[in-house]
Formats: sequence, structure tokens, C-alpha cells
Amino acid sequence: MRAHYRGAMTLDIGVAFGRVLRQKRREAGLTQEELALEADVQRNYVSLIERGVNQPTIAVLFKLATALNYSPSKLILLVEEEFERL
Repeated sequence: MRAHYRGAMTLDIGVAFGRVLRQKRREAGLTQEELALEADVQRNYVSLIERGVNQPTIAVLFKLATALNYSPSKLILLVEEEFERL
């Protein structure tokens, strides 16, 4: 893993998670609103996560993964791979 300033690393992880979430949501053919309904979260929260502004809690990560038919661990693996590309 690359050396990061702690704040920059947190920002990069949020961006990586947002990119993966957007990609998997689009692959599933879901709008932000549809994903939010399936995951029982607010639509604007999905938008904030996708833009890397907010990061989900573990509980929300599980909800989003389930709504996208992914295991939470697979979703995190994809985020880790995306993070390494940043």
C-alpha cells in the first residue's frame, strides 16, 4: 500500500468506495433512488457516498452490498483494488 498522509488516505478511500458503488449500481441498472430504496438509506446519502463526500458505516456498507447482490467482503475487495489504482 502506498504511503499516505492520514487525511489524504481517508479521502482516497472514500473516492474509491464511491467509484465502485457507482459502477456496481449502474451495472445493476439501478438509479440512486432505487438503490437507496433497496438498501433502506436516503437517496442523497447514496449520492454523497458516490461522490466521496461521505463514507458509509459498516451497517450501511452491508445494506448497499446486499442491495447490489454482492457480499460486503467482495465489495470491499473491489474498493481495495480501486484504491490501489488512485
